[in-house]
Amino acid sequence: MFRLFGLLLISVVFLFSAQQKILSEDEAFSVNFVKTDESYNIDIKLAKQIYLYEHSIKIELLKDDKKLDITKKLKLKPPTDYHEESVFFDNLNIKIPNSLIENSSKIILNYQGCSTVGLCYQPITKEFLTDSPKDETDSIIDSLKTGNFWLVLLTFFGFGLLLALTPCVFPMIPILSSIIVSHGENEKMSAKRGLYLSFVYVFAMSMAYTIAGVIAGLFGANIQTALQNPYVLIGFSLIFVALAFSMFGYFELALPSSWQTKIDKISHNQDGKKGITSVAIMGFLSALIVGPCVAPPLAGALVYIGQTGDALLGGLALFVMSFGMGVPLLLVGLGAGKYMPKPGGWMNMVSKIFGAIMLLLAVWILDRILPTYLSFVIFGLIGLFAGIYFITQKNIFIKLIAIFFFLFGAVSFTGVYNDTDNILNPFKNTKTHTNLNFQRVKTIDELLLVVKDEKENIVMVDFTASWCIGCQELDEWTFSDKTVQDRLHEFVLLQVDTTNNTDEDKKILKHFNLFGPPIILFFKDGKLLPNKVVGYKNPKEFMEILDKNNI
Repeated sequence: MFRLFGLLLISVVFLFSAQQKILSEDEAFSVNFVKTDESYNIDIKLAKQIYLYEHSIKIELLKDDKKLDITKKLKLKPPTDYHEESVFFDNLNIKIPNSLIENSSKIILNYQGCSTVGLCYQPITKEFLTDSPKDETDSIIDSLKTGNFWLVLLTFFGFGLLLALTPCVFPMIPILSSIIVSHGENEKMSAKRGLYLSFVYVFAMSMAYTIAGVIAGLFGANIQTALQNPYVLIGFSLIFVALAFSMFGYFELALPSSWQTKIDKISHNQDGKKGITSVAIMGFLSALIVGPCVAPPLAGALVYIGQTGDALLGGLALFVMSFGMGVPLLLVGLGAGKYMPKPGGWMNMVSKIFGAIMLLLAVWILDRILPTYLSFVIFGLIGLFAGIYFITQKNIFIKLIAIFFFLFGAVSFTGVYNDTDNILNPFKNTKTHTNLNFQRVKTIDELLLVVKDEKENIVMVDFTASWCIGCQELDEWTFSDKTVQDRLHEFVLLQVDTTNNTDEDKKILKHFNLFGPPIILFFKDGKLLPNKVVGYKNPKEFMEILDKNNI
């Protein structure tokens, strides 16, 4: 009896001792995940008497909701033989090179192990997020979501300063200058007055960008794109023609007296500052019609507004960005107001110079719907006749201006001779020097079908429009580059022309959550790659985006 009791006691003690040695999963397998400049490292530390089965270890990458097994591509330390099984004791370090990660969003680790006392654990799965490369737009969206409020606004003001150096703003400089000149004919102009007028213009321009951006973000309706239709463009160009002939002295533009009286009541203040309503209207319309541009900061703000509904921060970001774009215009107003000639003969001649520039701007706007050669012909004729007129003047400065118009006319006729289709560069025949054959697609179904069926080559989708300045820059400077052409040689090149802003165009843009050109998307194995081209990119920047996508 005592012997039996002793055996039972020993058994209970043994079982209790065994229970004490049972470890939880985290205690048995301590997993540490570290990212270095060269690789992602997974270090598994095994407790005493714990081992891993070699055959149970599986490393997968999650790419666009698709799992990719990369286990065989990794080098693991030699296993140990244990009871006719290949196992790992002590620790196991798994190093995954960055080159394998590509644009994966997760690393998935699968493993199973046992204890030497006979206890086995259920299969275990661990997931680790990667810092997959993000394009500019995504980074800007993240900064809006997580960044400090004032730092975000300051950053967007900086974005605006950078955009001020693009062709989106250039056409507004002569417009504002012409406004200041026209005001200088009827009132005393000073640096303070010029700065005030330019501030009104820039403020209205910023409000236009903000309102249009918030509407686009919340409702997906791009006002700027919608206004790029022939009727609006012709109407706005006729306004410039009327302004030009007014500056030539043929007539004076004036609203009906009843309207003017009401506007004067609004525009006047105690300091006698007047005429700001027309300046504000021109600034507002110029932003919507003259300079429609899509850049990463703008696209990022629009997507942020659409995703979060936060029109306040998104709208403020757009406003300060637009105001940053207007800084050169403020400087123009300050300088023009300070050095404006006094009313008289010299001032009348300056008005006529800007009248000729207004005619050129009218053609610049119409180029979006005119054949390019016809735009060059009209440019050339304006330059020729303006040069002939101003060369007859006695003032040496006016004669220099005349030479400029002659040169401009000659360059424009060169564009006709070269049969170029890019208004930005009359010296190259872009019809022959790009060497890239784009296939036009008109519907989202057509586009997705090509993307789905293409398994061997990368698919590049270029969103463009005839009125898009950034698109013309891409055609002229980037797609004509030999290195870029060689890189894209094996790509399937698709193009979506959104010039007419049709319902199908809107469907395609909405499908990819886009707001307008220039934007370029890349697809591999039917999946959209994370890095896209937004706005104009020079050849080097374009190639860097291809490198980020590993294509």
